[in-house]
Amino acid sequence: MNETTKGKVTSNHLSRRVCVYVRQSTASQVELNRESTQRQYALVDRAVALGWPREQVEVVDSDLGTSGAGHAQREGFTHMTAETALGNIGLILSIEVSRVARNNSDWYRLLDLCAMTDTLIGDEDGLYHPGQFNDRLLLGLKGTMAEAELHIIHARLDGGIRNKAARGELRRGLPVGYVWGEKDGEALFDPDAAVSGTIRTVFEKFVELGSARRVWIWFQSEGLPFPHRSSASPRIRWDAPTYTTILSVLKSPVYAGAYVYGRTRTQTSVDADGQVRKRTRQLPRSQWSVLIKDHHPGFIDWDGYETNQEKLARNTRPAPHDPAGAVRNGAALLQSLAVCGKCGRKLRVYYQGRNNTAGRTPLSIDRSGKSPRGHNACHRVGAKSQRACRRQGQPCQTRESAAPEAAGKAGEAPTGSWS
Repeated sequence: MNETTKGKVTSNHLSRRVCVYVRQSTASQVELNRESTQRQYALVDRAVALGWPREQVEVVDSDLGTSGAGHAQREGFTHMTAETALGNIGLILSIEVSRVARNNSDWYRLLDLCAMTDTLIGDEDGLYHPGQFNDRLLLGLKGTMAEAELHIIHARLDGGIRNKAARGELRRGLPVGYVWGEKDGEALFDPDAAVSGTIRTVFEKFVELGSARRVWIWFQSEGLPFPHRSSASPRIRWDAPTYTTILSVLKSPVYAGAYVYGRTRTQTSVDADGQVRKRTRQLPRSQWSVLIKDHHPGFIDWDGYETNQEKLARNTRPAPHDPAGAVRNGAALLQSLAVCGKCGRKLRVYYQGRNNTAGRTPLSIDRSGKSPRGHNACHRVGAKSQRACRRQGQPCQTRESAAPEAAGKAGEAPTGSWS
């Protein structure tokens, strides 16, 4: 210990506690990089050598396995900062500055508190007083280098990952039904015939039934289990399928033999409580980073995948003037298919009365700008008269040319009346 270091420790510092801050960024580092962890715990002996009694040395290791980049909540760092602000800490020891913080916002906030409360900061190179200009300049430089080092590490890792993904050789989690082969980027069908057969059944039933929900209901009615595989274990688990599971199989381009990377983007925001939140957003196909068709054998071809996506898009609940979606449940005729002959909008089915008699009214607002739930809808169509026509063997009154006529009227209507 040199004379300069010894001279910075005063009786005021020795009367307060020492905080030894121990941190590793990930759980795997805690498990594998044990030498680094032991070196950090050994700083307790250094604090004793500087003159503090061992009982006044506090080890803060609750942030083991937590990143110091500032995105995660660090209980240990928060506790250490609070104790420093209260003037209870005389020295903060860490093996290097990057252990304390990897971002300048946390680092400079701590430096300001240490300067105000006369708290020292120490690492393997020596002791520093943030209230002294030269020491503050050196600590600021170390903090900037720690943040820049993190950026360089991330840039190198991300560049390598993207370069390997562009060749279709980056191994990531495969959906159930596929396993990795021995060659780089080789994806093969699962050797379990039951698993592969179940995936094929999903696509075959979708072609037959035309709806992801109907496929899910068919699996439920037949009592068929569905294979599941978690990222933590390669073992296959058979459970009842959910609607989301069936839909994810139909939407995944991997089952069409394509290799994809960069389908999602993580967005960071701050909520009303000041907490940093992350949200994953699906990107359109034009913004995917990598799309390699015919990369591996698929359960369907790419044209079949495109057809399925168009069908799924049509099955969603349409807008008032969009083509009809999937046929909905209900007792009414032409469910979700009938169109108003006056305004051109789809007819919304409603049920009323003691016997839940069906009727129809335009799906959205009418030409007068009022809601169909009010009194001035274009018109209402009752299902009772339609049933009476069918019982009497008479054809129901229809308007085959209603769509072109309604489209013409829609073009002549003022813009304000449709909004």
